[in-house]
Amino acid sequence: MAYTALARKHRSRSFDTVIGQEPIARTLGAAIDSDRVHHAYLFTGTRGVGKTSMARIFANELNNPEHNEEIANAVFSGQDTDVIEIDGASNRGVDEAREIIANAVYKPMRGRFKIYIIDEVHMLTKEAFNALLKTMEEPPEHVKFILCTTEPHKVPPTIQSRCQRFDFRNISVARIADHLRDVLGREKFKADDDLVFMVARLGNGSMRDALSLMDRLMASGEKNLTVKLLEELIGLPDRERMGELVDAIAQGDHAKVLGSIGSLLDKGDAPEQLLAALIERLRDLMVLSACGPKTELVELPDETKQQEFARASNFDAPGIVHMIALCESVQRSIKSSPAPRALLEACMVRLAMTEKIADVAAIVASGGSLPKQTVGAAGPKG
Repeated sequence: MAYTALARKHRSRSFDTVIGQEPIARTLGAAIDSDRVHHAYLFTGTRGVGKTSMARIFANELNNPEHNEEIANAVFSGQDTDVIEIDGASNRGVDEAREIIANAVYKPMRGRFKIYIIDEVHMLTKEAFNALLKTMEEPPEHVKFILCTTEPHKVPPTIQSRCQRFDFRNISVARIADHLRDVLGREKFKADDDLVFMVARLGNGSMRDALSLMDRLMASGEKNLTVKLLEELIGLPDRERMGELVDAIAQGDHAKVLGSIGSLLDKGDAPEQLLAALIERLRDLMVLSACGPKTELVELPDETKQQEFARASNFDAPGIVHMIALCESVQRSIKSSPAPRALLEACMVRLAMTEKIADVAAIVASGGSLPKQTVGAAGPKG
């Protein structure tokens, strides 16, 4: 049998199994139960958050209330005669819109409704939208429209005003991680908890992106998936070495800082990539320093979170804020610099020197002599 990607194989097929969009699932289910189904819906949200899956579930519940497996399989594979899926990117012209209008007059073959799911609807031309407008305003009783888009601002207000709009939010790292563990169990793979959280974070709120990345890891042939494997596969900076770099910055050890950066660069990591990873790491330390180890704002396994909390105690919160701002500034400058490595190394030495740089405002306020207690207030704790 042909291999089926994880994102397709483990796609939700009922309102009860939807992940991260439960309020929308409940609302659509209640609309069916109370027979208050609107004639047109607009599903918006970033990629991979469940818009098309929800559209198929909704269509199946409308036309297949007895949950006939044959009909359900046809709906979820996009082959049902009464649930017509259209890719707005490749069927964007007025002729395609007119074909939809012409076919809409015919009653469904076996279901209660003829349902049009138009994905990436924002790609339709202005003329195509105008052609659809009249049908969407006064459609036949047996026709329903479900429009899906990642760019709702490109959908004309005249179309939006005729739809019930549902905004799909990004899925939290914790929910993605839980689903990844479930998928790993079903696929008979093992994975480090740190890896699961890293993949979930790299998904950036998209379940599909996270599952696609996990698919790549599984294709490696390893049955026990590790953080090291992920770092090698997609070129992420070594997390352990990044931790050593942060520790060296806290200690103000210039030589160790430069050695850590050198080893990361020699491994093939780009300066911009290292700065992005360091900013994310410092952000976690800042939040842990301010909120403590039990905060849910830092999405890491409990053991790793405790380790990072201990690391955060080596810094003052104002110092971490200063370091994040400095890294972000250098990250922007490095893109156009002919000497990116030199800029990166200078930035790292500057971070390690933070403790020794006096607060100018404090000097001025004290009449030229820096009070002893202010030394280090803007940087790592000595």
